[in-house]
Amino acid sequence: MPRIALTGGAYQARSVIASAQRCLNLYAEPMPQVQGEPAQFAYYPTAGLSLLLTMPENIVRGIRQSSTGHIYAVAGKGVYRIEPGAPFVPGTPWTITHLGDITAGRTTPVSMNDNGSTMFIVDGTTGGWTVNLSNDAFAQIGPSADPAGMFAGADAVAYLDTFFVFNKPGTPQFYWSLSNAATFDPTALDIANKETTPDNLVTLAVAKSEIWLLGQRATEIWTDIGASDTQFQRMPGVLVDHGCVAKYSVAVYDDAVYWLTDGRAGERFIARGAGYTATRISTYAIETQLRDYPRVDDAIGMFYSQSGHSYYVLTFPTADHTWVYDVTTGQWHEWLWLDSNGDEHRHRVNCIGVVYDGIPMGGDWQNGNIYEISSLVFTDAGNPIKRVRSFPHIINDSKRVFYRQFIADIAPGNPSSGTAVDLSLDWSDDRGNTFGNPVSQAMGGIGTYLTSLQWQRLGMSRDRVYRLFWSIAADTALQGCWIEIESAQT
Repeated sequence: MPRIALTGGAYQARSVIASAQRCLNLYAEPMPQVQGEPAQFAYYPTAGLSLLLTMPENIVRGIRQSSTGHIYAVAGKGVYRIEPGAPFVPGTPWTITHLGDITAGRTTPVSMNDNGSTMFIVDGTTGGWTVNLSNDAFAQIGPSADPAGMFAGADAVAYLDTFFVFNKPGTPQFYWSLSNAATFDPTALDIANKETTPDNLVTLAVAKSEIWLLGQRATEIWTDIGASDTQFQRMPGVLVDHGCVAKYSVAVYDDAVYWLTDGRAGERFIARGAGYTATRISTYAIETQLRDYPRVDDAIGMFYSQSGHSYYVLTFPTADHTWVYDVTTGQWHEWLWLDSNGDEHRHRVNCIGVVYDGIPMGGDWQNGNIYEISSLVFTDAGNPIKRVRSFPHIINDSKRVFYRQFIADIAPGNPSSGTAVDLSLDWSDDRGNTFGNPVSQAMGGIGTYLTSLQWQRLGMSRDRVYRLFWSIAADTALQGCWIEIESAQT
């Protein structure tokens, strides 16, 4: 009986007759075939959510653990310090201290950074705020810190070599604070222009001790030279010929910058910038999806790592969809949330802050919930997670075949509830365009690890696409399937 292998991530092509492989709420992990393992990839459940606390205001816009070890969050307009009674035990009360308010009425992400003594917060307006990390004193930037009126707000605040660095919205300029301070030069000279191309600066990021200035059409890289007339200088001869179409899509991991880009030729893709070049990491299939979205400039990018994998999460609020790139394997998957009607939406996480040496906390885009993102949790704060994996097209030289048997190569018998739950199979006989009614099999209770999940006498087709889906609160592992087929006589 031949095995049907699963060898990659999500790839639903522009035409489903080419590829209709969906990978929803599952991530691929390569198996060591050189050691004789039978499958190239195993597909494990994406992380679930465990509710930690609920903020006093809705829409969590940023979470950060400061250099001093304290955790800060912005929800609605409020800035808060949050401290667990006992680290990350669900139901344990948290201390939530309101420090002050930023601009009211905004829902977009904030940017936070600190220099060890002061944390700076910007929100895309002309305002800026600081938190004294020794006593949590909250203040808005005013004449005492900025006597020349140099501060003009920012979408992003980064930190490099003792300086806070900001983009100046709506201009090609960026500027910086005084060294080891959250104050600004009274002569207002600590400012520079993006030079190579005339487009405005969209945002900025610091990676590998360099400043990436992401413009509308191109990106420059600057470095700290510490000269008497200017602190920073453009890297000579370096220009990344791709701009940024979504200012909140930018995220930094392992000295590389990730963002959603528009090139000068009009191409739109998801890029990884390292070594002074931009590498395309999105697939043709994902880029087709991006072209169909009603809006992409509101995309939000974030990073977290778990179980040996590091993930660039790119969520689209208007398009209501979330894509995840596994940096470790180079594979993509969808990360979606299921509402009470069974409809799919973008994932609940609106921002991610990694705290306590590697624990990811996620803030909700709709309410004030803050969650632990955990690979040991298999629900979204108690709500079921729908997981789907579609298989490659099965074609026998366009001849009709009978499908005698389908056996799922999946670990059964381990639902956390201890009761039997279902794994469902459906299939398409019109080349992946529509699917029939699902047929379910019981996974088995705890300990029934030898249960064979198989479907018999599945009819006839020339081109068939199978699809497995489940919402089991368990640590499943899918490695493909076996198919028994028989050629039709006519």
